[in-house]
Amino acid sequence: MERTLSIVKPDGIQKHLIGEVIKRFQDHGLKVIGLKMISMDKKEAEGFYAVHRGKPFYGSLTTFMSSGPSVVMVLEGEGAISKTRELMGATDPKQAKEGTLRRQFATNIEKNVVHGSDAPETAAFEIQYFFNALEIFEY
Repeated sequence: MERTLSIVKPDGIQKHLIGEVIKRFQDHGLKVIGLKMISMDKKEAEGFYAVHRGKPFYGSLTTFMSSGPSVVMVLEGEGAISKTRELMGATDPKQAKEGTLRRQFATNIEKNVVHGSDAPETAAFEIQYFFNALEIFEY
């Protein structure tokens, strides 16, 4: 079974989408095995998005991600990474397929409701960034 990290971003929280996001993932066979609400400060957001340091959107992304609470979750299931990314849709909501979370709820390329790991190595880093072993559950 594969694991991935997903985040309901501050705009998703403001739009009351926590339940909708979780329901979509669960309806497609993904199991939530870790879940919590957090509020990243700027340094935590910079650490999480360090892979994007130096890119033009890095400053605004980290400011946005530290602007309010987020919900972070660990999902587990067959093909969890690709399944999560398919359900989220393209980063730019204008390019996302109909029925995806971003197409339906995102405001723009930055305020796009959800984040999801893009590869097994990324997922491993992202999961350990927010969760310790005692916060991930097998059931």
